Amino acid sequence: MREKPPLWFWIVAVLMMLWNGVGVMAYIGEAMMSADALQALPEAQRTLILGRPAWATAAYAVAVFGGVAGCLLLLIRRRSAIAVLALSLLGVLVQMGHAFLLADAFRLVGPAGTVLPALVIAGALFLVWFARHARAKGWLR
Repeated sequence: MREKPPLWFWIVAVLMMLWNGVGVMAYIGEAMMSADALQALPEAQRTLILGRPAWATAAYAVAVFGGVAGCLLLLIRRRSAIAVLALSLLGVLVQMGHAFLLADAFRLVGPAGTVLPALVIAGALFLVWFARHARAKGWLR
């Protein structure tokens, strides 16, 4: 028997979908950025964007689009949300791994520049946990 999710489930799922939607907008914004707009960015940010290999950009896309898709699957109460959100988490870890382990983003952006990436990682981890919790509660079909 399937349980009806509580109100807070819907609130969390919608808020996390919006959070991931912001990531999608950032991804599209970078992808569509003109050369002039790129030149207007701070040097550290420009260096990270221009130096990102295609596989790290693909991981970025998987992270943000997978996050939105996973949240949508949560909202329609599908168990497949777990796998999609786990794939999104993998994309986040690959993207951030490149930025901080290979591209030395910490040196370029400093400690303050690690706050948003830490929130992104925490959010992706939370979503995988949340989806698994929802499945355990019987809220997903």
